[in-house]
Amino acid sequence: MKLQIRLLGSVELCVDDQAVTPGAAKRRVVLAGLALEANRSVSLPRMADMVWADIPPASAVANLRSHAAGLRRTLGDRLIARPNAYELRLSPHELDVTEFHRLAGEGRALLATTDPASAVATLTAALAHWRGASGDGLPRGTALDNRWASLDEQRLQVFEELADARLAAGEHGHLLPELRGHLAAHPLRERAWGQLMLALYRCGDVPAALTVYRNARAILDEQLGIEPGEELVTLHRAMLDRASELAYTPPPAPVTTATAPPSPPPAPAATAPAGQARPTGGASWAVPRELPADLATFIGRERETTEVVTALRSATSGTVVVTGAFGSGKTALTVRAAHAVAADFPDGQVFVDLRNQTSVTSGEVLARVLRALGVAAADVPENTDERAGWFRSLVAGRRLLLVVDGVTRAAQVRPLLPAGPGPALALVAQRRLGSLDGVQQVTLRPLAAAAARDLLAVLAGRERLAVDPAATGKLVRLCVGSVLALRIAGTRLAARPDMSVGALVGQLADRRERLDLLDYEDLSVRHSLATVVAAVRADDEVAGRLLTLLGAAPDALLQPERVARQLGISGPRLRRTLDDLADAHLVHPDEPGGYRLPALVREYAAELAAVPTVAAHPATGWRVDQAAA
Repeated sequence: MKLQIRLLGSVELCVDDQAVTPGAAKRRVVLAGLALEANRSVSLPRMADMVWADIPPASAVANLRSHAAGLRRTLGDRLIARPNAYELRLSPHELDVTEFHRLAGEGRALLATTDPASAVATLTAALAHWRGASGDGLPRGTALDNRWASLDEQRLQVFEELADARLAAGEHGHLLPELRGHLAAHPLRERAWGQLMLALYRCGDVPAALTVYRNARAILDEQLGIEPGEELVTLHRAMLDRASELAYTPPPAPVTTATAPPSPPPAPAATAPAGQARPTGGASWAVPRELPADLATFIGRERETTEVVTALRSATSGTVVVTGAFGSGKTALTVRAAHAVAADFPDGQVFVDLRNQTSVTSGEVLARVLRALGVAAADVPENTDERAGWFRSLVAGRRLLLVVDGVTRAAQVRPLLPAGPGPALALVAQRRLGSLDGVQQVTLRPLAAAAARDLLAVLAGRERLAVDPAATGKLVRLCVGSVLALRIAGTRLAARPDMSVGALVGQLADRRERLDLLDYEDLSVRHSLATVVAAVRADDEVAGRLLTLLGAAPDALLQPERVARQLGISGPRLRRTLDDLADAHLVHPDEPGGYRLPALVREYAAELAAVPTVAAHPATGWRVDQAAA
């Protein structure tokens, strides 16, 4: 019998290359516990601790024997009954945990040699065994929790060891998005912060590397109350000194005979996908088709969509900035407009999501776009100016559409502005990006009440809303025209056919619970706001202090003179911060000289004021749903 048991993710069992369903949750736990102790007897009392979080029931032994009997029908004589115990016989290669440990050990040994880059393939193979969190889907609170936590920690260590190997192999440019994603999920990993700093430094972006150090220091202080460790501090000091040992030294290249050093081609030598040829002669051209799917439930915004389409088709500018409050549907509208004009851009459409990360540099954005256009990663210039020049040369006169989402600063995208006719650029940003020259601004206002009702009707059913029109009106008002809030509310109703609209309104009426209820799977008002606030804070520390102060009395009218005294800053300094917050749609003017927090921002600011530390930071990378960002 050929077995394969996988625990690095959800529990999976294959017998003779055929997937077999192990059974209910407790039976999967029995299988997992026996597999983790493969070729060793596991007593029934110990198995009971693995299966039940609380005191096992009186029927525990009988239940365990029943689960073992069910497994034996699949596993045959591999599952052996011992006196008051069971043992599962497995070969090392039959369990993904064992294979992961073997490959990780081999990769770690290679990493310690004089050729650490040789560990890349082995450590990559080790991580390939992971499909999610270990033991995903199994009950928690049992004796297996420590095993799962240990395995998850080992996964993080191997990822960082692989990052070391890839840095040694000169893959610093490719590592950047992966390290950012790693730190978004695990912001307290000092080793990874150092790796991201070094990767940016070797890409020639020293300011971004130093900014990452400041981000790391802020997070460690906010969440743990500690300073960075000696290794990170030493690396930071070496970067300030431009220490030569930080530079990447490639391995010696084979000696070849050449009359002159090659120069970069005028266009990337990439092979176009089948049926997509470069429109003119010369080097080949990869035609990207990267636009996300258009939403089937897109409602309203006809005027704004037309404005974006018109701007992208403009023969003069071809650049548009779509801005608006958090959750107003900026990304969804821009993607819809991009699909509407896609046929006008036969040379391709590139979509880049900066995820509202202030630390993303223009050099990183250019490198991402160049790779999308077919430039081999190894051929992307290290220098940002060279990247910008190559980009302009490649796209000159071409009908190429670029869409960049999650922009926080004009500097991130300034090199992408079209230098002549041909390409078009759509930018999605919380702020206006007012320093960009010659661009058209399209600002999204809160969704009108009629369109809000239509969106709820599409998601939850028009007949259901008609049962209680008064409650529907209250629900629309509670969502304050936020597409994101409306989408979550409608999705909640669709998931609960037994819940009335009035019941949901009653729950949302409690401000303390509102943000918890406006959170569904990967849609979250709180996370969306956290991302916006983090981006503003990264540019202005007074903004964070001000929002926390306002959160203590979220309904009050902000009087700048009094608030300036409370914060210990000058009036003009406070005015600059208020202008930035207003540009980000986090405050709005109300009455002569005063400001107020918009609805939903009030609830988030109140949460900031209620805790001693800040839960969000620009490096934590909350996911923002494209339908409502």
